[in-house]
Amino acid sequence: MTTISYLFLTPKLPIPPIHKNPPSNKPRNLKILSCLSLKQSTDQTVTSPDNAVSVENLRVVFAAGGTGGHIYPAVAIADELKFAKPNSRVLFIGTPDSMESAAITSAGYDFEPIPAVRLGRPILLSPQNLFLPYRLFKSTVQSLAKLRAFDPHVVVGTGGYVSFPTCLAAAIGGVKLVIQEQNSVPGLANWVLSHLSDVVFVAFNSTIDCFPKGKCVVSGNPVRLSSKKAVSKASARLRFFPRSETVGGEEAKVVLVLGGSLGANAVNIAVLNLYYQMLMESEKVFVIWQTGVQAFNEMESLVKNHPRLHLTPFMHSMDLAYLAADLVISRAGAMTCYEILAHGKPSILIPSPNVAEGHQFKNASLMADLADARLISEDELDSTTLKNVIEELLGDEKKMADMSERALKAAKPNASAEIVHHILSLVNLPTSKKQL
Repeated sequence: MTTISYLFLTPKLPIPPIHKNPPSNKPRNLKILSCLSLKQSTDQTVTSPDNAVSVENLRVVFAAGGTGGHIYPAVAIADELKFAKPNSRVLFIGTPDSMESAAITSAGYDFEPIPAVRLGRPILLSPQNLFLPYRLFKSTVQSLAKLRAFDPHVVVGTGGYVSFPTCLAAAIGGVKLVIQEQNSVPGLANWVLSHLSDVVFVAFNSTIDCFPKGKCVVSGNPVRLSSKKAVSKASARLRFFPRSETVGGEEAKVVLVLGGSLGANAVNIAVLNLYYQMLMESEKVFVIWQTGVQAFNEMESLVKNHPRLHLTPFMHSMDLAYLAADLVISRAGAMTCYEILAHGKPSILIPSPNVAEGHQFKNASLMADLADARLISEDELDSTTLKNVIEELLGDEKKMADMSERALKAAKPNASAEIVHHILSLVNLPTSKKQL
């Protein structure tokens, strides 16, 4: 009951201490984790050398789902883990017939489904939440069964509705638990889970104050290994415009429009009303436009074909798209923002007003502070406003260079390796694991 009651608290309220095990008269060997930055000495570690346990065949469960912003960080960590420990076993838990069920299996990892526990909003008024305790209990029991069968050394939660019951089951079973928060300000689920976890990995220094003191590691957001491959900018551009003789030149300017995996209607409409005029006014401009799966057919029927326009429903080679681009126009999802930083790209961000707890606006505001990203609210968005900002930035090489430099300085490209390092150190600590 204590854990469920946290669902109705806000992150600013004081939290009573939570103990996974009953008090004991025996002395306890505790290691307190402090908030670290990648810039700090690598000598700081969470390993307890006197009690270290060797784990040859590491077993790790990842709980992630809902959107790519939760799924792909988990895949990035899993990839890095397999690189560091090739014999390790990885299991993903998600919801059936979902984005994660397709993405995880295509990435080559085992997948087990459980029912998601969706939190209706507003929290106190939504009829959907009347059955929340029952759905949470049912999903947590199924998660416990999955964990008992797999017997993981650690559970990693990266967010999404499916993450909460799986991570709660790990805490109940005494399995080591880590949380990875992509956003600048955490959601309610991760805030609750942070009080049950051993470590919380965050992307930004400013996020530390949102979590319990002494649990954070400032690692940055993990970027998929494919995004680190060295490919020249000219080669990346030719993948999208193979017949162009000028796209590889220094004077060419490539604008990357990201409409989201499903489709951001306001962004797509604004671009629809300006792309052709922009292409006709300048022979140096190229546009790579990801419409989103649900919006593609409609956009394709309205768009005029042009040799300097690449229209696609979904970006299967996102790393190449970033490499090809000079300027990125996008929503402000946490992972998109971090990929923009990691690739050092100037950006125009249009945060979605429909995302819970205003995450995207907070992410975009932080991006403006860190990398001078241009923020356009959806209320302010129209084709004229967007076109003016695009032309202003493309016409100012010095400004673009400064934005790129600031983005790269704010990024932490080794986030996946840093997270895996701490996970391995955590696993090597003695465990107080209960019988699942």
